[in-house]
Amino acid sequence: MTENRSEFDAKAAESGAGATEAFRKKQKAAVHVPAERVSAMATDALQAIHEVIRKHQMTYEEYDALKTWLISVGEDGEWPLFLDVWVEHVVEGVNTSHREGSKGSIEGPYYVPGAPEHPHDGTIAMREDEPGTPLTWSGQVTSTSGEALGGATVELWHADGNGFYSQYAPGLPEWNLRGTFVSDGEGRFSIHTVQPAPYQIPTDGACGRLIAAAGWHAWRPAHLHVKVSAPGHELLTAQLYFPGDPHNEDDIASAVKPELVLDPQDAGDGTSSVDYGFVLDPVTADSPTTR
Repeated sequence: MTENRSEFDAKAAESGAGATEAFRKKQKAAVHVPAERVSAMATDALQAIHEVIRKHQMTYEEYDALKTWLISVGEDGEWPLFLDVWVEHVVEGVNTSHREGSKGSIEGPYYVPGAPEHPHDGTIAMREDEPGTPLTWSGQVTSTSGEALGGATVELWHADGNGFYSQYAPGLPEWNLRGTFVSDGEGRFSIHTVQPAPYQIPTDGACGRLIAAAGWHAWRPAHLHVKVSAPGHELLTAQLYFPGDPHNEDDIASAVKPELVLDPQDAGDGTSSVDYGFVLDPVTADSPTTR
């Protein structure tokens, strides 16, 4: 691998391998799922596949194509991408349906913990010539009871103006457009960043071959990823979108919700600003594990 590669030289296999390794690090502890739960879900999943085979009268040629593709998903390291794009939005909906506070969305495959920490009014790490419209995002973190949550953390990460994520494309600084911001005593924060661009998920790997074979598109609308947390409250993971994006209505990851669309205002000097805060649900004995 040469050192003069740019983000435009990103490869699906490299990105997939990075996402797989990041997931493995996050899952260092063994996850125990009771046998009866495994049996129930695995049985239903297999029965659903069997029904698809019968409904569409799958041929052996199609079956072999499926096996070949499944093998390539693993070889390309794209299971995190596949699951997060086509499956996670349903898991997220099930696990947050009880919430009274802000809506959440999927995490996606490109989250990296440990981003540099900044005070409540700070600028995310970026290059001097970072492409994109400068954006100031302000808001407040509160509880469903109306209490301001001072010291809450807002983790932000997003693609750059060319649609690439740091640590998943070559040529980008390690923490480019990744940061953790700590709210002030009133739960307020103000983050200076740039507006990201819409992008296609990697198309030169197994997921791209599925998209091409099915005649789908690979586009995600522009979005900001966030994780918002405060002691005694459920972690909120969300993606925030921009109005007018042509892929808000047909996001390949099915993750856009009306409540998550921002309303940025043009400041008239080539920059924009937006006010958007979060309401967190308190942790209870019945709170599910979320991320």
